[in-house]
Amino acid sequence: MSTSDVWPLRTERLRVRPMTATDIEVMWEWRRLPDVNRWLGLAPDTLDAFRERYLDPDRLAAMHVIELMHDDGAATPIGDLMIKVGDGWAQLEVADQARGVEAELGWVLDPAHTGRGYATEAIRAVIDACFGPLGLRRVHAGCFADNEPSWRLMERIGMRREEYSRKTALHRSGEWLDGINYGILAEEWAALRAR
Repeated sequence: MSTSDVWPLRTERLRVRPMTATDIEVMWEWRRLPDVNRWLGLAPDTLDAFRERYLDPDRLAAMHVIELMHDDGAATPIGDLMIKVGDGWAQLEVADQARGVEAELGWVLDPAHTGRGYATEAIRAVIDACFGPLGLRRVHAGCFADNEPSWRLMERIGMRREEYSRKTALHRSGEWLDGINYGILAEEWAALRAR
């Protein structure tokens, strides 16, 4: 099943759908905020540079919008998600079996909507899709160690800390920062959801 077959995802309060070119400007509104872009791998400083980056077809295909659904059916964009399906590492003789078996996740939530469980709700739904209709075997995500809200979310939903690396990421501030990587396997997710 292709990733396009599972969208949009619905939760109790949210919809997660593929991003379109028309979402660029609203996405820019939260991604340009200093408290948000300090944690991003790339933070273009103009809307035009941002538009150029996110209208790249490969990047656009991996991006999704988190929308808050209202009782009248209207939706308000409140964040975005990256779901990048990729290959697992494999020895050459079995490399075909490792193609398209895992996903890297990344997320950004508009600070005006934090503290209400929206990111947790959206990420749980996405992981359900990864291990359900997408049939993946592993999901992983990483962040700067100083980005406590991100790694706390990963721990809250049951992801396992797989690596804590010392001063491995050069931040745009010029400082080398620690990094943290988390992962979860399909069977681990199934056991968590069965509780």
